[in-house]
Amino acid sequence: MHPNLIEENIPLAHLHTFHIPVTARYYSAIASQEVLIELLRDKTLPSLPYIVIGNGSNLLFVDDFPGWVQHITIGGIEKIFEDHQHIHLRVGAGVEWHQLVMWCVERDYAGIENLSLIPGTVGAAPVQNIGAYGVSFSEVLEELEAVEIHTGKVRKFTKQDCRFGYRDSIFKNDLRNQYIITNVTLRLHKKPKLQITYGAIQETLAKMEVQTLSIKAISDAIIHIRQQKLPDTDKLGNAGSFFKNPVINQQAAAKLQEAYPSLPANVLTPLHDTAFKVSAAWLIEQCGWKGYRRGDVGVYADHALVLVNYGQATGQELLTLSTDIQASVLQRFQIALIPEVVILPLPQTTLKSPDYDTRTPTL
Repeated sequence: MHPNLIEENIPLAHLHTFHIPVTARYYSAIASQEVLIELLRDKTLPSLPYIVIGNGSNLLFVDDFPGWVQHITIGGIEKIFEDHQHIHLRVGAGVEWHQLVMWCVERDYAGIENLSLIPGTVGAAPVQNIGAYGVSFSEVLEELEAVEIHTGKVRKFTKQDCRFGYRDSIFKNDLRNQYIITNVTLRLHKKPKLQITYGAIQETLAKMEVQTLSIKAISDAIIHIRQQKLPDTDKLGNAGSFFKNPVINQQAAAKLQEAYPSLPANVLTPLHDTAFKVSAAWLIEQCGWKGYRRGDVGVYADHALVLVNYGQATGQELLTLSTDIQASVLQRFQIALIPEVVILPLPQTTLKSPDYDTRTPTL
């Protein structure tokens, strides 16, 4: 094994936002695409369960990880094209997403200001097709580069290649565990197309007495909104939204509206004629979980989608709470909640170099 690239028995509490005190049998910090390719092509490496992480904002460890954690730390924000309307930025997969947003807001590059304060790294953004307040990552992606795990070869993906959907992409489906994203190229605007119609943006801008609308004003408003709803991960361990907002068909949506005539408008959002996104937070709150606490685990009092570690929780305790919530929502609404976080260790799978085909995406 590579003595300078692979460390043993490394604590992971500071590398994921739930801060569960677990360890990794092996750990590597990978700061370049070249190092990643070198490791992927090394046939001397042992058979190991494998996970690739960014800043760990979408992970729940229920036990020590018995294999190899590769931490993608590839940095860099580079301007590669510019004209009078647009600017293209090439960004390393290990860059913190919010750091990138702030970098763009400071320079008045528009397009991702509505995605302020989303946790995670740039490499995770296309996997999940992150989105918030009326904007999705897919709207700004020009292309990305990823390394094929099986061969170590670099491939470029266009926006169309990524097959983006609601919180979805090809990297969660047909190409799941087959590629590691190393950088993305974004196409941003010099002439802002401001989006303020979603959620409480306009109300917050008014409360902040914003006189001149700008991408910084929108970013500031969204940061304010998110800070009101979500706890600081440095103070209270959490992974943001624990569950995805479920998508139901038209018949199920009509049944829900019939059962709840005063259903708030933001609970059901049409995606197209036959599909509706349902607020998972509303479902959980209706089942009485908001603000619930059990020992050192609980549901955040200000947002029912956020499960929290109050200090000394175990991953298993958080997992048990999540499954109890799923069961109660299913029983009451006949709607299944699916975790947005990745729960580790994964089911028992091993891989043999160089056939690294069981890895999860960068998170």
